[in-house]
Amino acid sequence: MVKILNKNVLSKSLIFVFACVALCSNLNAQTLSDRASGEIGRKVRFGFKIDPGVSIMRPQENGIERNGGKFYFSYGIMADFFLDESGNYAIASGLQISHMGSVLMYDAGKGLDKYKADPTEYDLRLQYVEVPFALKLKTNTNSGIGIWGQFGTYAGFPIRAKANVISGLQKFEKESVLREITPINAGLLLGAGIEYPLTETLTGIVGFNFQNGFVDATKNGKWDDGKVNINSFVLRLGVYF
Repeated sequence: MVKILNKNVLSKSLIFVFACVALCSNLNAQTLSDRASGEIGRKVRFGFKIDPGVSIMRPQENGIERNGGKFYFSYGIMADFFLDESGNYAIASGLQISHMGSVLMYDAGKGLDKYKADPTEYDLRLQYVEVPFALKLKTNTNSGIGIWGQFGTYAGFPIRAKANVISGLQKFEKESVLREITPINAGLLLGAGIEYPLTETLTGIVGFNFQNGFVDATKNGKWDDGKVNINSFVLRLGVYF
């Protein structure tokens, strides 16, 4: 498995994780206080999640082939804004950092100008800040386990983009291609899973998400490669406070 996070990124990731946990704990404490003061039902709940999975970039023009996908990894905070007092209808959102990419092979004349003379392989590693927005429906079973599904969209903004490039007999490592990546990504978000009580205040969640990117991830004026969108298949693991 390709190692995605270097030491600097790992350090930033840990800082982000601790900040998320602190924020969720503070917000949840406030919510519990509201409930204790007489509020009927929760209006919002927060949690933290990690999403391992697989990402693939799908070229849709001749002359470009996908040679492999990449390990997908995402982490961040979840927020459910309830639309009813039962908690069965909600707007699911949050904030997450996502790592993804793919290995693409371009024929000569395609790809970035710097490498167009030869067939070129790009090992792309991308990092996005993403905000999901979905309608979430849940039903509870007699055993206390909830079954949920969600349908919606997401917006992503690239904050880091590197490529290991093999062009002809030359190899270029960790080339920055952030300026050659489209500044916003968006697409369809589908998900389903279960949640179950862990304690009086903690609820575990397990599920699967699928993200189908609608936006061309690489700028055509720079890559001359038609449309290349990003799809992700993700395992959702998380906990609500």
